[in-house]
Amino acid sequence: MKISDGGFNARRLRPRGQGTWRMRLAAAFAAVLATLGVLLTMAGIGSLLGHAPAIGDLNTTAVGSGVITLVGLLVLWLGVGLWRACRRRLRRSSALNMSPHLMKKHD
Repeated sequence: MKISDGGFNARRLRPRGQGTWRMRLAAAFAAVLATLGVLLTMAGIGSLLGHAPAIGDLNTTAVGSGVITLVGLLVLWLGVGLWRACRRRLRRSSALNMSPHLMKKHD
């Protein structure tokens, strides 16, 4: 005899996943870091090329401009790496994994 008490719900079988808000906020912070890195790098390179100093007295010399450029590149690299890690974690699915040969063939 079959017992019917509201039907079968497959969602009850899978554990509830965590929210993605932390990873989204971390990805947004990483994008801000990457933007800051681009701006610092552009200010350093602009000062090295002889344009007016963009950060005041900090990059009036060639050594200061080089330091600003290197710090900007480092912040850019850190921001892009953090953003890629956050996006990878956001894209990771908690569903069942299927073998690649069972997926649809793309021409």
